[in-house]
Amino acid sequence: MKRLLVMISAICMMFTVVINVHAEETNVQLVKDVKSAVLMERDTGQILYAHHADEKLPPASMTKIMTLLLIMEALDKGTIKLDEKVRASEHAASMGGSQIFLEAGEEMTVEDLIKGIAIASGNDASVAMAERIAGSEEGFVKMMNKKAKELGLKNTHFKNPTGLPEEGHYSSARDMAIMAKELLKYEDITKYTGKYEDYLRENTDKKFWLVNTNRLVKFYPGVDGVKTGYTNEAKYCLTATAKKGNMRVIAVVFGAQTPKHRNSQVTKMLDYAFSQYEIHSLYKRNEKVAPVELSKGRDQKVHLITSKPISILTKKGESIDDMKQEIVFKEQVIAPIKEGEELGMLVLKKGEKVMDEYPLVAEKDVEMASWWTLFKRILGDFTKAG
Repeated sequence: MKRLLVMISAICMMFTVVINVHAEETNVQLVKDVKSAVLMERDTGQILYAHHADEKLPPASMTKIMTLLLIMEALDKGTIKLDEKVRASEHAASMGGSQIFLEAGEEMTVEDLIKGIAIASGNDASVAMAERIAGSEEGFVKMMNKKAKELGLKNTHFKNPTGLPEEGHYSSARDMAIMAKELLKYEDITKYTGKYEDYLRENTDKKFWLVNTNRLVKFYPGVDGVKTGYTNEAKYCLTATAKKGNMRVIAVVFGAQTPKHRNSQVTKMLDYAFSQYEIHSLYKRNEKVAPVELSKGRDQKVHLITSKPISILTKKGESIDDMKQEIVFKEQVIAPIKEGEELGMLVLKKGEKVMDEYPLVAEKDVEMASWWTLFKRILGDFTKAG
């Protein structure tokens, strides 16, 4: 992005920051007897611990994190609605493994299908939603891989939306944490992933009890997601998230031998994060930061908002109090522009050292002004100048 030479600096903020907090922790040994693991702070995306983080491994039902991400994106765009009914195809109803026992031709709301995926890991529900969003399971898988590329995932490739074993279907602990981070932008998702139990078909004789496959939702305070996984090949896997105060972390484990060991390793990582680090929130997602002037727009200004939460991560007991913010605008903004279009950058600096950069996006669409509107503006400017 082109940038103005002039930066607008905000007031210096008295926040703590650790110079090496961006580096992965290699001098601690948190997990054992698992194939890979990652511990990430959600807002900053900083890796606090990594063990074979980039090894390509079968993710089993943790695959459904990407499935849920595409569902939440479709909801956010308005292309599907929570109360919309989705008809299950014979193909969706034929899925084996974990399921909510959809029958071919059965209709269920998007919200109930999300519950079936997030709580019970339903393969049939996943395929039903994949077919609704993309028209076919194959089309949805293309969307999954396209999104993986957009997120910069280097060790992930999907063959299905369920995680059922298939050659060439793999991911890594780091990539899974990045997917979970993206999914958690949609805060409503934890209403489903954080539920320990619920019901489907409540007012029928086929009432179905859902129990969360992630037992930490019940037994670890603050855990409200995200997704378990198990196959004979993958063994026991879990991508978990927990929030305490303003701080949310993501812990990923691949390849534990038992569910008990998987949960204990995730618990160990969560304990480490909350005991050693703290977060200082600057902005929520979609919060207004600054206006930017438009050329040739129906509106002459548009607000720049955050595309994700912005925070500073610090290690407890260590502080430097000279952090500042700088807003860097795109060199020239000409209408029309689209909601969500990147028009600037929020830069966090310590002294002259850039600690982090966050994109700022347009709050709304702005159409090009009519020739008559532009003429009146020019005339008005001329009158003022006179």
